[in-house]
Amino acid sequence: MRCLVLCLVLTTLAPAARAQQAKGPDAATNPLSAAIYSQYVPLKGFIVKSADEMPEASYSFKPAPTVRSYGQIIGHLADSQYGFCAAAKGEKSPREDIEKTVTTKADLIKALNDSFTYCDGLYATLQDSKLADKVALFGGQQARIFVVTLNVAHNDEHYGNIVTYLRIKGLVPPSSMQM
Repeated sequence: MRCLVLCLVLTTLAPAARAQQAKGPDAATNPLSAAIYSQYVPLKGFIVKSADEMPEASYSFKPAPTVRSYGQIIGHLADSQYGFCAAAKGEKSPREDIEKTVTTKADLIKALNDSFTYCDGLYATLQDSKLADKVALFGGQQARIFVVTLNVAHNDEHYGNIVTYLRIKGLVPPSSMQM
């Protein structure tokens, strides 16, 4: 519960530059949904740009044998996007096992983009009045707000991994290019 409250506080305090994104929920009538959307959109951009930035030869790179390769992280993000967004929509995930079955940069980028496209409509049409609705996740019931904020937090967590991998390879992460 503390995590949920913290996520809500952090998303409602988004910088003004990201507070209202085009085509997202109206901040006046759906302030929580608009705040969540304002976190989802830029993070999506950073992840997609990062996937493109890493050379194909480095998609198999692992900084240690016990962690995912860069490509596996991209596949994992695609899998989890489908899983979380399907749960929030009340649907069965349309795609699974990308991390384990897709290996080329082009195919992983396509899967990642497709997964974000699947989620885009959900985030763009979130309504505060439906955020408390219960949806199935991990064998239990959770409030929709928990699922969509968990997806954003999960994306952010793995973007941190991506940043490290890019830096090790001498590349500048997209979020640092904007500064």
